Amino acid sequence: MKMIVKELLIYPVKSMGGISMMTAKALKAGFEHDRRWMLIDSENKFITQRQVPELALFKTDIGDGHLTLTFKGESFNIELDKSSSEVIYTQVWDDEAATITVSPKADEWLSDALRMKTRLVKLRDEQSRSHHNKNHDLLLPVSLADGYPYLVAGTSSLEHLNNKLDESIDMNRFRPNIVVVTEVPHGEDTWQSCKSGTAEFLNMKPCGRCTMITIDQETANINNTPLKTLNQYRKVGNSVLFGTNMMCTKEGVVTVGDAFIPV
Repeated sequence: MKMIVKELLIYPVKSMGGISMMTAKALKAGFEHDRRWMLIDSENKFITQRQVPELALFKTDIGDGHLTLTFKGESFNIELDKSSSEVIYTQVWDDEAATITVSPKADEWLSDALRMKTRLVKLRDEQSRSHHNKNHDLLLPVSLADGYPYLVAGTSSLEHLNNKLDESIDMNRFRPNIVVVTEVPHGEDTWQSCKSGTAEFLNMKPCGRCTMITIDQETANINNTPLKTLNQYRKVGNSVLFGTNMMCTKEGVVTVGDAFIPV
């Protein structure tokens, strides 16, 4: 069976809703516009659905030079190149990230929507955060994603899980960037170098999952069953695995329907 790209997704603001794309520009730090923004609290610590499940309910859109956030029927527009000169050094897990503030009005709108003090920051540039991978002993540029620029998942991996659940779940629980049509569950774990469109990728390691996959991305309701079920057959060491983390070794363009070829 020829493996093809079924879906491409970006998540402009870390932990908010994603955007399904027909074509995406693969850059070293992640797809263009993918997780280049995130929320921080009053102590400059990043905020995700782990602390605030309602972030799942924020929809995002990019068009006409703007990033649009929508929450409970209210929308807020931000110019894609909008930023200030204020630099905030924060952490994404163990990695330092240099970010810049966006605008006081965005902070106010988001703080009111979430009923908590928060600020919106943007990655200062494509080299403002690096992550070290022990398996390959290399330092790679990465956006504000948890650890790696790309998450790739196979359709059969989700089908295998759903066959074990009373109620099936959507792939959006796992927040992939590239969904590939596959026949072998979790075969993506074993892929090494891959090509798709004009871009090339290198597999870093299978992705360890957290409580975010227990959050329904349409309602923000929490159900632990998917994680408990994965734990029964996908636990390796202290990690429960689903999908695999990749980096981009050759920048290019990927389109839905392109072949996804392990080489």
